[in-house]
Amino acid sequence: MLSKVNFSGGVSIDPFPPAAGDSVSITYSGLLAKSGADRIFAHIGYGSGKWSNIRDIEMERQGEQFVTQIKVEPGDMFNVCFKDSANNWDNNSGRNWSTRITSRRY
Repeated sequence: MLSKVNFSGGVSIDPFPPAAGDSVSITYSGLLAKSGADRIFAHIGYGSGKWSNIRDIEMERQGEQFVTQIKVEPGDMFNVCFKDSANNWDNNSGRNWSTRITSRRY
């Protein structure tokens, strides 16, 4: 069953689990948002080892949180962490936020 998942650290992904081709919403209300960042970027990549197809996507402020939509690319793992305009990072203490990409719908 698809649903929104709230991870620790103020991160949510909807729908979850993501499938290749899905448009997913990423919401961030973590450390950088709480520290008063003016701009936040989702740093995304794919793969279970070294990331590929890496890109930074500026998120839109919505109150106390930041939101963006992305289309999930094919791969085995989807990974995200966050940075602000001063190049401060929130990478979940080096673990990032990662999930398997599913190929089937529930």
